[in-house]
Amino acid sequence: MNALFKALSHPVRRKILVMLRDGPKSSGDIAAVFDMAWPTITAHLTALKEAGLVDAERAGTSIRYRLVMSAAEEAAAFLMDLMNTGEVAEAACKDGKESL
Repeated sequence: MNALFKALSHPVRRKILVMLRDGPKSSGDIAAVFDMAWPTITAHLTALKEAGLVDAERAGTSIRYRLVMSAAEEAAAFLMDLMNTGEVAEAACKDGKESL
């Protein structure tokens, strides 16, 4: 889950996720929105993919990315539970599985 929250911490990555809510987009379509070098966009897309927030599939000569809602839902559920009771954080710290 640490990779997921790290991926969500960057505003460019959050904007990419918002873009993907409307449906899959090619890497070129995503890159066209930002004024940054191609390797930088690729690094952001890789971080999102490694966090499980997006899937990538080859479509001809391009790569199309789509949002993976289950990963976003997992993060949202964790935060909602944390805000309501804090039990998730306490249990994770006791088990030593997550460091907050």
